[in-house]
Amino acid sequence: MEQVLGRQSHYFQLNSHLSTLANIHKIYHTLNKLNLTEDVGQDDHQTGSLRSCSSSDCFSKVMPPRKKRRPASGDDLSAKKSRHDSMYRKYDSTRIKTEEEAFSSKRCLEWFYEYAGTDDVVGPEGMEKFCEDIGVEPENVVMLVLAWKLDAQNMGYFTLQEWLKGMTSLQCDTTEKLRNTLDYLRSLLNESTNFKLIYRYAFDFARQSKYKVINKDQWCNVLEFSRTINLDLSNYDEDGAWPVLLDEFVEWYKDKQMS
Repeated sequence: MEQVLGRQSHYFQLNSHLSTLANIHKIYHTLNKLNLTEDVGQDDHQTGSLRSCSSSDCFSKVMPPRKKRRPASGDDLSAKKSRHDSMYRKYDSTRIKTEEEAFSSKRCLEWFYEYAGTDDVVGPEGMEKFCEDIGVEPENVVMLVLAWKLDAQNMGYFTLQEWLKGMTSLQCDTTEKLRNTLDYLRSLLNESTNFKLIYRYAFDFARQSKYKVINKDQWCNVLEFSRTINLDLSNYDEDGAWPVLLDEFVEWYKDKQMS
């Protein structure tokens, strides 16, 4: 009886594992489809010509100089004061705008404690509010990229040190700045080197799961498999040098498609 239960448990874990591989394969090809590039054409430069006038026409149109009225002393002081006030307001608004755009460690720290509360780590509750504020779901792939940029060691947690180091590298100290950086984070997946680094980083997160049925070599083989094998597995070579794990996956996937 124990042997039967053991085989059933092994079959359940294997079936769950194969379903996970199918999802990884589909996710990779979905990302590949989203890897759109736009051809940027060269800017068209237009040149214009200056119309010139003959010497006689130009001289005929020249008006005799008008004498400027000398302002009264009161008018002169008022005009100077107005100019000075205008220059000060312009300088002051520019200074305030520059201070807001510049990265501030103090502002970044205050931003962290909005989600960490009295702790030195953003936990699941704070992470949920954080995701809501920046407008993404917790399971969105951009959160994995952000965790990679922060070098977070635990899934669903950002420590104070990770936050300050990562957000400083991104130059983000407010929710709005991070929102404006999300497209950049997503674009990192379009570069093959970054994608491989993020994929390998994701292994450490996946390793925290209660199901530890994939080692790091197998994890990397899944990436290579997804890069070279079509989504419908039409170019899969059964006599290739793929690990047994992927042979079992292909067999399971084809049986599933036929049923």
